Amino acid sequence: MLYPRLASCLNDRVLDFGCGIGDFLVFRQGTTGVDINPHNVEYCRSLGLAAEVIENGVIPFADHSFDSLIMDNVLEHIPEPEVNAVLNEVLRVLRPGGRLLIGVPGPKGYESDPDHCCFYSEPDLVALFQGVNCRLLELFHMPVNITWLESRISQYCVYALFESPPL
Repeated sequence: MLYPRLASCLNDRVLDFGCGIGDFLVFRQGTTGVDINPHNVEYCRSLGLAAEVIENGVIPFADHSFDSLIMDNVLEHIPEPEVNAVLNEVLRVLRPGGRLLIGVPGPKGYESDPDHCCFYSEPDLVALFQGVNCRLLELFHMPVNITWLESRISQYCVYALFESPPL
């Protein structure tokens, strides 16, 4: 239910930043993944998926290489002093006016993983990306049509779809 909703937000050439073991790459064929963990990248490649290692904070692609970028449950693992550098690098490889889909845990989801180092409320997430001139297109939670269930799920995960700044 979630991956079809996420994929519907993305256009053409997509980069999965923090692809892990490639779940989204398997779901959306043609998506390219990057990760800081070379073992994850090697595993993705063993499945025939396109994946590259991020080294020294550099995404190994030319400027404006992608139409869309997804960062699903990655941002909360990046130490606060490094966030702006990561966002600038992400925006470098995203074409002007491209789509940027960010998923972060809600308060209960944040507490579930000791590796989480930064919590972003919905207003914090929007402010962070507006601070780098991205325009908010949509905020959503898990795609369900049951109001009481969505209010509970929102405590665990939130997604924000942004448009990158024009040239």
